[in-house]
Amino acid sequence: MLEQLGKQAKEASIILGKAGIEDKNEVLREAAKCLVQNQEYILSENYKDVENAKSNDMSEALIDRLSLNPDRIEAMAEGLRQVAELHDPIGSVEHMQKTPNGLLIGKKTVPLGVVGIIYESRPNVTADAFALCFKTGNACLLRGGSDAINSNLAITNVIQSALESCNMPKYSIQLLTDTSRETATKMMQLNEYLDVLIPRGGAGLIQSVVKNSTVPVIETGTGNCHVYVDEFAQKDMAVNIIINAKTQRLGTCNTCESLVLHKNIIESHGPAIIEALLAKGVQVRGDERVCALNDQVIPATEEDWGTEYLDSIISVKTVDSFDEAVAHINHYNTGHSEAIVTDSYQNAQEFLNQIDAAAVYVNASTRFTDGFEFGFGAEIGISTQKIHARGPMGLDALTTSKFIIYGNGQIRK
Repeated sequence: MLEQLGKQAKEASIILGKAGIEDKNEVLREAAKCLVQNQEYILSENYKDVENAKSNDMSEALIDRLSLNPDRIEAMAEGLRQVAELHDPIGSVEHMQKTPNGLLIGKKTVPLGVVGIIYESRPNVTADAFALCFKTGNACLLRGGSDAINSNLAITNVIQSALESCNMPKYSIQLLTDTSRETATKMMQLNEYLDVLIPRGGAGLIQSVVKNSTVPVIETGTGNCHVYVDEFAQKDMAVNIIINAKTQRLGTCNTCESLVLHKNIIESHGPAIIEALLAKGVQVRGDERVCALNDQVIPATEEDWGTEYLDSIISVKTVDSFDEAVAHINHYNTGHSEAIVTDSYQNAQEFLNQIDAAAVYVNASTRFTDGFEFGFGAEIGISTQKIHARGPMGLDALTTSKFIIYGNGQIRK
């Protein structure tokens, strides 16, 4: 089965690599329209997944990641429309230069070929992955989690119908319906057909792909994201940013999981921050100085400083200096998104310079680390590695290059 899917994807990728800009954009717009027109079908299939998740006692945060509604389907469709409006990087040539022997050597942007994506829970990834892969001339082979199988299959079916209506290969997007670990492992070793593999999910999934894959991997990461409240922070701004970063949506990798407070604002800002979190139903786990602020704070353990909760829990650490805050964050973070709240230009610049992460914020919520918010239309994932791509991966992350050389009869002596 896998080999057949791989062959179909490879054949589709050859056609996509030659597709014109307007042909691709037409498909994206048609797919967006079809998603909205078929939302009742998609929602009915999603309902099955949500009910199964509830029966399996899945946490509310993870059920939220799984759940679809008309607004979220419209957001998926809008993501496709935005990608259609973006500049198409395929075929662009840069660095064309003439060598002393008269050769013209340039670098041309081309598709990767077939992109494999293994992901969990969030059905919108199915549409996002297709949009970005298709725009860049890549076929995609998807393997979602068992908890979202009905939703993912429904979205795939709708997109395939849009492809066929536009006379493009339906196998430009394919979904593995066998969600077993054994099949996932075999997919990780499908070197003959997959050009790259992208895992998108929790730490366990990502490490499994990194460990078992023989296909080149672009590693996306988990998000133990911090907000550091500097000694020069405005209290109201700090409260607003923290509440948004933690509670706007719990089950995402750009949600704040860890809070760091400077000792000089622990008494002035700390109580308001803790009370606001508790009022939102967030369990606060803090060090001794944080526990002294409110009797509802639970003592934190060493494990808390490095945990991505994906739940209504946050850790709070007090530091004695800016340097200690930076050291603490760089030690425990996962290279995803980190933020400082401060009115100090110097501290803001030092934070931007010293924090090792894909996205570093000054006076803004970490929840903005997102392809849609960054103007990419959608994202294939958020890379926390440093090779090829880092941060939200848009169109450019799904391309490679080849050298093109023009001569007029030159031979090497």
